Amino acid sequence: MSPFPSPRPLLALAVGLSSFLLACRPAVESAAPQAGRADRPKVVTTFLPITLFTRAVAGDCAEVTALIPAASGPHDFQAKPGDVAAIRNARVLVKNGLGMESFLDKLVQGAENPTLKVIDSSRGIATLESTDEPGGEHADGLDDDHDHGPINPHIWLDPVRAAQQVDNIRDGLIAADPACAEGYRRNAAAFSGELRQLNTEFAKQLAPFRGKTFVVVHDFAPYVAERYGLMAEHLVDVPEQNPSPADLARVADTVKNTQLRALLSEPQQGNRSFNALAGDLGIRISVFDPMEAGTEEASKIPATYGAVMRRNVTDLVRAFR
Repeated sequence: MSPFPSPRPLLALAVGLSSFLLACRPAVESAAPQAGRADRPKVVTTFLPITLFTRAVAGDCAEVTALIPAASGPHDFQAKPGDVAAIRNARVLVKNGLGMESFLDKLVQGAENPTLKVIDSSRGIATLESTDEPGGEHADGLDDDHDHGPINPHIWLDPVRAAQQVDNIRDGLIAADPACAEGYRRNAAAFSGELRQLNTEFAKQLAPFRGKTFVVVHDFAPYVAERYGLMAEHLVDVPEQNPSPADLARVADTVKNTQLRALLSEPQQGNRSFNALAGDLGIRISVFDPMEAGTEEASKIPATYGAVMRRNVTDLVRAFR
């Protein structure tokens, strides 16, 4: 499985990212000048959206390093000795929470860093139960231990909840580094404002399709569906699973009953799960990027979030039409 997006999403991301960067330059560069600080805290993040949010809040106040390489995701992360060292030398660790980073507990324990502050960006955010079917069997034989658990962790795909994550990261960084509190507050306010503006845009774009159903590869879409009055169906629970005949039949029935025009694949997954099914149903394949992975360059630019989400909503609208 290639971790890199196909050419089409990469081109769309480049165009969207350029436009978003021009529109959002002040917020991305809004940190108070802190480049000369010798005591900038080392902050370790987990995967792509958490890295983007933390970079937006930190600005020049902190040194942010991603634990998981941008091209990988939390589902296929394999820890290395250097990862333990990174946590041992960090002042702060920022995670999504809700079971998304199930590998973290052992890493933190092994790092033996008693002063480490862990920021759970999901703290206080309203969650949705996972739609994983208990006891479901898949063609690859994976069991429920590979599922997300009782709570769906993909809160970052709802811009409103993402803004709450940003606020949690702000509060945690201020507690760990009060010397730069003003910079963290200013950066967080600017970026949260951009996220709420995204929500306003998306609500207008998706309003004509309230109540409609869309289909994605794995179970990442309930938060964005709930936010905009949509229904989300998925083929498999997590990316590692292969669809069973029952999964394929269930999705085929959903497409026929809802008159959906496209299945929404993922850049990191390619179209392997959907090719034959889309051909049988006479519909096309589009893309919805859950941002569990991306490129190293994109991971350094907080505006990546808005660029990817705008492309996602555009493709979602096309799938309905």
